Amino acid sequence: MNRLGPTLLLSATLLLGTGTAQAALPVEATMFKNPQCGCCDEYARQLEDRGVTVKIVDNIEVGKIKQSIGLPYDLGSCHTLQMGDYAIEGHVPFEAVEKLFEERPDTRGIGLAGMPIGTPGMPGPKQGDWDVYQFRNGEAAHFMTL
Repeated sequence: MNRLGPTLLLSATLLLGTGTAQAALPVEATMFKNPQCGCCDEYARQLEDRGVTVKIVDNIEVGKIKQSIGLPYDLGSCHTLQMGDYAIEGHVPFEAVEKLFEERPDTRGIGLAGMPIGTPGMPGPKQGDWDVYQFRNGEAAHFMTL
């Protein structure tokens, strides 16, 4: 009796299942920003490199967008991205964006306050940890640290 065949089949099946599951990002996003902000344009370009078409809206009061999504006042950044059912505030590293769409938590969105050096769209080397938060109705909570 040849037991090698079933053993190889089982091993191949297990190996195929060991890859990391990665959630697909939405194919489209809308970025709300000020017209003069070049770092926002670079963030959009890097997102497009990941296969997402980004529509840029720069003729709107960005503060009203932030208010409408329930972003806590002191956690804003230079741009707000609407992506699928979520808002992405600022230069959030793509690892956090991918985690958001993989886990799909019950939140309005995620963000990274300010414009930290080394994040997507911001030049320079990373300096320190980045605390990404999630938010809903003006309240923020920790999402992840990178």
